Amino acid sequence: MDRVCVIGAGSSGIAACQVLGARGIEFDCYETGSEIGGNWRYLNDNGMSSAYRSLHINTSRQMMEFKSFPMPSHLPAYPSHFQIAEYFDDFVKHHGFRDRIRFRTEVTSVAVAPGGYLVTTRDRDTGAETALTYRSVIVANGHHWSPRMPEPAFPGSFDGEEMHAHFYKTPERFAGKKVLVLGIGNSACDIAVESSRVSARTFLAMRRGAHIMPKYLFGMPTDHLTTSPLARFAPGWLQALSLGLMLRLARGKVSDYGLPEPSHGILGAHPTVSDDLLTRLGHGDITVKPNVERLDGSGVVFADGSREDVDVIVYCTGYRVEFPFLDPTEFTAVSSPDNEVSLYRRVVDPAHPGLYFLGLIQPLGAIMPLAEAQAEWVADLVSGRGALPPVPEMKAEITTYRERLRRKYVKSKRHTLEVDFLGYQRELLRERRTWVRSDRVV
Repeated sequence: MDRVCVIGAGSSGIAACQVLGARGIEFDCYETGSEIGGNWRYLNDNGMSSAYRSLHINTSRQMMEFKSFPMPSHLPAYPSHFQIAEYFDDFVKHHGFRDRIRFRTEVTSVAVAPGGYLVTTRDRDTGAETALTYRSVIVANGHHWSPRMPEPAFPGSFDGEEMHAHFYKTPERFAGKKVLVLGIGNSACDIAVESSRVSARTFLAMRRGAHIMPKYLFGMPTDHLTTSPLARFAPGWLQALSLGLMLRLARGKVSDYGLPEPSHGILGAHPTVSDDLLTRLGHGDITVKPNVERLDGSGVVFADGSREDVDVIVYCTGYRVEFPFLDPTEFTAVSSPDNEVSLYRRVVDPAHPGLYFLGLIQPLGAIMPLAEAQAEWVADLVSGRGALPPVPEMKAEITTYRERLRRKYVKSKRHTLEVDFLGYQRELLRERRTWVRSDRVV
């Protein structure tokens, strides 16, 4: 009863396990697959990993590493998914909790029960079901595993192949074909670049422009600039102005490469990081198009009225935030079809004490250190060291957060979970310092 249930052994789940173990808090961790790593385990047999063969991280290893176990210095600045999976293996081995993870065990239901939550699991090999009651549940199953196709669907019909980026692994399937990649996020850029090396022709279509960030600026990983004194202490407008000037000096205007100029500020959307896209555009290997207007048999008609024959469409249109083990009529805080969640400090459901969500954020930076910080706060709450403010105060914070998102970021389902890396770290630290349980709450 007093044990904590951790759902998922990806990057956020293992962060929770490490922190709980270090605090002496008993836990059970359930993982659908045979190994840890979640999205970073290529061809993960949990069936949910979106990693493709050439994937590398878009934040440098110094930004991504857990503070309790830094990445080895011999790794490159931007390791591959193979190296990240190995790092996670070493992390679990170092902290000694692999035997606490129940592999190939799927959580099928989490239901409110007297004093806690009834968690039902299914053994994927035998089909045997088990139900245990836990006072606290930490949900860490990730939010990049349930593909979202265009909504609403494009009118018309298409004779060729349609696929979501989630299922892309290698570019060989595109050899000699005409490929349309829809989107301007990180996956869209990577897939368009790889496709352009083998395809007969590659088109890249998008609804809006984006600021394209290189992985290096002035000889250093670009995200190191986000931890500089300027980023830590300068106001947001000065950060945006400085970064914009540096990008203009480094690569000019994106319109010089055929991309539409973004209508939002440089920090007004989740960054798109690519060192290769602009080069491929400059070589003429990728043709930029506006958004799709309709599907047209053997081709596609675009918003500017042009039409192109296409064999394959790759939709890089994001993911749904889903928790199939939670009844959406009961757990309404995380069941919005538009990916909006109503969680205090992005972690706590005010209506369900003892239920916590880790890694359910989209930072301007890496999730892993933030999930680790979230886990420290949750451990405070689970152990009784920390406390939560009254429910009305939690709801007010959620409202304020949503209003801030609407003012700062482009309106889209991609930006409903956005947080600023350094700002959110400070936010969690203040929370832990403010609500410390003693003889009174101070």
